[in-house]
Amino acid sequence: MVTAGETQDDWSRLPVGRREYRQDALLAAALALGMAVSTILYGSTGFYDELAPWWVSVLLVLANTAPLAFRRRFPMTVAVVVALTFAAMQVLHVPELFFNNFTLFIALYTVGAWCSDRLRAEIVRWVVIAGMFVWLFLAISFSWSVPSALPNDGDGLVSPVIANSLMSIIINLVYFGAAWYSGNRAWASAVAKHALAERTAELAVERERNAVQAVALERVRIARELHDVVAHHVSLMGVQAGAARRVLERDPALAATSLGVVEDSARTAVEELRKMLGTLREDDRDVDGSTADAPSTEGLARIAELATAATAAGRRAEYTVVGDERPVPPTVATVAFRIAQEAVTNVLKHAGPDARADLRLRYLPDGVEVEVTDTGIGSRASRPPSGDGTDRSRGGGLGHVGMRERVAAVGGRIEIGPRARGGYLVRAWLPTP
Repeated sequence: MVTAGETQDDWSRLPVGRREYRQDALLAAALALGMAVSTILYGSTGFYDELAPWWVSVLLVLANTAPLAFRRRFPMTVAVVVALTFAAMQVLHVPELFFNNFTLFIALYTVGAWCSDRLRAEIVRWVVIAGMFVWLFLAISFSWSVPSALPNDGDGLVSPVIANSLMSIIINLVYFGAAWYSGNRAWASAVAKHALAERTAELAVERERNAVQAVALERVRIARELHDVVAHHVSLMGVQAGAARRVLERDPALAATSLGVVEDSARTAVEELRKMLGTLREDDRDVDGSTADAPSTEGLARIAELATAATAAGRRAEYTVVGDERPVPPTVATVAFRIAQEAVTNVLKHAGPDARADLRLRYLPDGVEVEVTDTGIGSRASRPPSGDGTDRSRGGGLGHVGMRERVAAVGGRIEIGPRARGGYLVRAWLPTP
């Protein structure tokens, strides 16, 4: 932000619109009319013994007021012209002692309020004010040197001569101080208003950017949920459908069992999709606009179902709970279930028909740990990344990305990769309060 004492090169209150220029022109015309009337009235009071010729008065009145029509375009020039004509009117005995004080005040105020070059604004005002005080002290000195010009002695505490001189000095100090202060305050207010407008514009851009990011994050969240809900059950249905096709002719009963598993998996997938969509709708109605990653009600209790489903699909699977069970936050429970679900899905898809899966849930002092290992095909499990840098082994695309995102969202850690003795490992540690 620009302070009142700095030179402002990249911002200016100018130019202003036609309305402001029209206001300045009307102000100059009104002051010219008032000064003309005041000149006539003061001339009639006999304030000066010798008055300036009428045409000199007209010229100086116009020279003192007309520049104010351009005060916001050329503030420093206008201030100098008005100050010079102010002094000339007194030297030449133009009988006007009222409105010229207004014109000088407005000119000095405008320099402080509208000049972008703050250093020059300070210099011009100091020069004008110093010149006016020099003029004042000269007038006081002249009055002291002329006995007839001094006021009569009175009975007051202070000599009338000193009192009159001090009052003149005090009045001028207040006058010029007010012009200086009000001009600087107007400039500071304009700078603050400009800074506020810029900040408001920045905030509007930031809000728009945040809205775009929120939409992108929501799309990623929905895509992750769809992947978690659909991939496991579709993979299970694919495995069972393949098994049913292979034994359909020689063992119709086993084929029927496999097709029953397909039917159950399809029904479960539809139910989970329904719950997921219902929760997403509830999130849309959330008043605080939160996009918390909790669109599922799955919990730790359902991890055992994953082992059962894998066994039903022809993969031997065991589920073990280590430690004392205790309640965990719903978000952590959801993440743990989804991690196990994705890992079991990858076992069904990639580990091979003879693989065995081991699911473990450990309750640790500072969190819970979910681990899924298998004895799958080592060569496939350790397949190198593809040319684009993405790990294609074991669902290393969206599945691994989704797991890492979920774990990061709750401040946990995850380990994914082939085991040295063969098979694959997914281990995630999730903190609990």
